[in-house]
Amino acid sequence: MPDRAAAPVIGVVLLVALAAVTAAGVGALAAVDPPAETPSAAFTATAAPDGTIAVTHRGGDAIKPAQLHVRISVDGRRLAAQPPVPFFAAEGFVSGPTGPFNRGHAGRWTAGETASLRVASTNRPPVRADATVTVELYVSGRRLATLRATA
Repeated sequence: MPDRAAAPVIGVVLLVALAAVTAAGVGALAAVDPPAETPSAAFTATAAPDGTIAVTHRGGDAIKPAQLHVRISVDGRRLAAQPPVPFFAAEGFVSGPTGPFNRGHAGRWTAGETASLRVASTNRPPVRADATVTVELYVSGRRLATLRATA
């Protein structure tokens, strides 16, 4: 008879263990912060044959420049050196970008502000007259905007 009493005890122990593991899993999920929302904002871009690229914040959420990543392509080819926004001097770019692209910019990038940079002649492919320049803006790894301009 003692063998029959062991089965219900083992069943209860297994159920308690399963409940504990489930509770721990739910607790772990509840402790994780939800992912931050991607800001929503509108931008326009201009490009010039001398390599100057300007991006204007037209409206929407303010953007923290430290969270911003910029990727630039010319005629569908990515620049060899990409701008490490915010920066002052960087390989492949003329020193002294303006606005939120400059590391000296204080605060957030808000509507009405323009950020600009100039691609150096050593960066490839070069920005030339009639080239299509594509500027992609990312915040925290999420695409915020894709802009196109003709130099």
